[in-house]
Amino acid sequence: MCKKKIRVVAAVIKQGDQVFATQRGYGNYKDWWEFPGGKIEKNETPEEAIVREIREELNTEIIVNGFLTTVEYNYPEFHLTMDCFWCSVKKGHLQLLEHEAAKWLPLNDLRQVNWLPADVLVVEAIEKSVRLQASQSEM
Repeated sequence: MCKKKIRVVAAVIKQGDQVFATQRGYGNYKDWWEFPGGKIEKNETPEEAIVREIREELNTEIIVNGFLTTVEYNYPEFHLTMDCFWCSVKKGHLQLLEHEAAKWLPLNDLRQVNWLPADVLVVEAIEKSVRLQASQSEM
């Protein structure tokens, strides 16, 4: 039997040398941490979806600065495809409308929270990107 497939987007909201993480307040993974985002609606690009989702979840306008990675992960109940984007706050203050908690995490210490399994792969992509930028700036 084929697993249900879910396609979502996630925002890696960067401010200086920190990124924004949110804690789930519901479901099987309650209290786990994730990058905010959600499902892509019909006739919506991933970039449009992430802007809309952040407006709905955090009452904030963001700018999509670039693509980071696409994560493929098999949860027991479904297969997740998650497009992740580097973003920054355009207007407003991040206000929790759906999450239990949130915090800014330093780019060099992202593993201090209990990430959802798929988001661990995003953390790995961020760490790789940070290492690459550091090595390029040394040249």
